[in-house]
Amino acid sequence: MNSHARLQIILANTPVDTVLPAIAQLNLPNWWLAGGAVRNTVWHSIFGQKCGLFIKDFDIAFFDESGNRSQELAAKAHLTEQFPNHQFDVKNQASFARWRSGSRLYTSTEDGIQDWLHTATAVGVRLDSQGQWQFFTPYGLDDLFGGVIRPTPVHINNPDAHNKASEFLSKCPYLRLI
Repeated sequence: MNSHARLQIILANTPVDTVLPAIAQLNLPNWWLAGGAVRNTVWHSIFGQKCGLFIKDFDIAFFDESGNRSQELAAKAHLTEQFPNHQFDVKNQASFARWRSGSRLYTSTEDGIQDWLHTATAVGVRLDSQGQWQFFTPYGLDDLFGGVIRPTPVHINNPDAHNKASEFLSKCPYLRLI
């Protein structure tokens, strides 16, 4: 079984699988569900109940050069109405650097995601127009499946990456910091 099929099997019948069709219906340009929802679902599945990492929110990244914050807020409100027990963080990667100091301008959603703190967090999933799963895995899936916390190249010396890694380790002792 290839790694994408394995990821899809792990995410099936979880909250990730439940919200993906609703996100797809928003028709956000070049969207991906990435980050902690995917990472924590996988780690909790692999390491079991003693891994205290759960879905805090669903990170939805998209890219629309002409978009604005109201687009993000409308998508978040729509999803929150459908799933009132979940939190959603919807961010247009085209405008991210305008309001987050220190960020560079991104050229695509994928460009933004591969800049996230850790390789196991920079994993995106989505449904295409036929409802088929698609995957964005710029660093592969070995770190995600192996419980490895590794900063992405741009964050190797970033204290935020180290602090976040410490948080992960305190909640899931099976993980390994690289």
